[in-house]
Amino acid sequence: MARILITSALPYINGIKHLGNLVGSQLPADLYARYMRARGHEVMFICATDEHGTPAELAAAKAGKPVAAYCAEMHRVQAELAQGFGLSFDFYGRSSSARNHALTQHLARQLGEAGLISVITERQMYSPADGRFLPDRYIEGTCPNCGYERARGDQCEECTKQLDPTDLINPRSAISGSTDLELRETRHLFLRQSALRETLDKWIDSQTGWPVLTTSIAKKWLHDGDGLQDRGITRDLDWGVPAQFDGAPWEGMEGKVFYVWFDAPIEYIAATAEWADAQGLDDSAWQRWWRTDQGADDVRYVEFMGKDNVPFHTLSFPATLIGSGEPWKLVDYIKSFNYLNYDGGQFSTSQGRGVFMDQALDLLPADYWRWWLLSHAPENSDSEFTWENFQASVNKDLADVLGNLVSRVTKFCRAKFGAVVPAGGDCGPLEDRLIADLEAGLRSYQTAMDAMMVRRSAQDLRALWVLGNEYLQEAAPWSTFKSDPDRAAAQIRMALNLIRVYAVISQPFIPGAAARIMEAMACDDWSWPGDLRAALGALPQGHGFDVPDVLFAKITDDQRTEWAERFAGTRS
Repeated sequence: MARILITSALPYINGIKHLGNLVGSQLPADLYARYMRARGHEVMFICATDEHGTPAELAAAKAGKPVAAYCAEMHRVQAELAQGFGLSFDFYGRSSSARNHALTQHLARQLGEAGLISVITERQMYSPADGRFLPDRYIEGTCPNCGYERARGDQCEECTKQLDPTDLINPRSAISGSTDLELRETRHLFLRQSALRETLDKWIDSQTGWPVLTTSIAKKWLHDGDGLQDRGITRDLDWGVPAQFDGAPWEGMEGKVFYVWFDAPIEYIAATAEWADAQGLDDSAWQRWWRTDQGADDVRYVEFMGKDNVPFHTLSFPATLIGSGEPWKLVDYIKSFNYLNYDGGQFSTSQGRGVFMDQALDLLPADYWRWWLLSHAPENSDSEFTWENFQASVNKDLADVLGNLVSRVTKFCRAKFGAVVPAGGDCGPLEDRLIADLEAGLRSYQTAMDAMMVRRSAQDLRALWVLGNEYLQEAAPWSTFKSDPDRAAAQIRMALNLIRVYAVISQPFIPGAAARIMEAMACDDWSWPGDLRAALGALPQGHGFDVPDVLFAKITDDQRTEWAERFAGTRS
């Protein structure tokens, strides 16, 4: 049994997330966590809401609420939606927690004592109209790299280039829209990432098997232009982790807070501590996951994120942990994703474009969305959501292949043998061939899941479902029953047991449907089919079952057309 630590990039608190956010980190992380648990490993799956920085302040101001109250409300909403999508977090924390405040300040102090923090006087945009400095996301403008007209002052959402507010063309205040901006001097703390460039470079080179997307982004930031740059880690904001330690501000940092991208990854650790607190456990319970001097050296740590988050997780967060001089667990594997686009355009939280998590659950159960998103995950390139493709995938994969098999087998058995696993008959060459094919398919599926090849895993799982349908088609128990009822009984007994196996191995993708199948089969044995032949006899003769309701209703053309029209605009 291995110990697997899994973190998903923290979703910003500024509103409900769209499906592109979901498939870019949380959903594939959940797939991997569920699979690893199913294989018997000890898993700690951590996520949290990212509650600091300008996104929180701007969203709260737009909602007309105090930022603390807004964050508390949106944390509850996001946690409920995560539960609705079956995301199996061991803990879903908050970056505004006392744990994260204390740990962020502690790590900053360690970095300072190691000589890795500098106080820099710089010129920063000030808005007379707003009466304040405008850090990063309080400024919008045209990206000098790609020309995107709504780039933010920290990073361009379109091309992912890291920016400073002064880089923007035609900058304007994100608060008032004022273009009357001027540069004024202010002082900030900077993390001296450049001093750790060689260490980070060697560490990245030592990581084998990382996705090309992950390593290429990290190497670009390390070596392009002047190489890895020092990064400001404080901002002129009211909401955030105060730039202080031992209860007193850093000299000259009065009224400033740590930059959200400094404290947010630290919340992975803090949220694990929050989990321990919630369980009534002492610090050793979370430290065994995060400190190598407390046993974390045998933990495999995997991070899931969109490609725009890669630089912070391959460089800035490791620089924080390495630079602290303390024995923190570093990531072993970073699974990064490209973008999921929406029907000819882009999903966008800021612009309200696309289908959002709450809207999706209002239309259909979570498994419909989970299956499509994971089977079309943007791993090697951007992918695109279209309503036509969504309808086709749900109808062909879920309804026609898996759902139809479950319905045909259970209804036929009830009609001919009663609602019990039938007795009589033995396996023959056809069943032996099926078992051999299933064993090969299961090995391929497990290999893909172990390697976090999400789309390939979905293809392999569907192929396993197809094998069952092909077996039924060839065995034709409805015809066999007329001349050889015992043989038909053996075929249906095999098929009923196969349905249970499908529920077990499909659970990481479609946990809701898997649970419904197991309930119908009156079975609570979720053990992974290590011995497939034995697993196909787990439901004994005489075992009772129920015929489940329709697992997956087909999406009609009228529904598809109506939904495409409804979501063609933008969300307010």
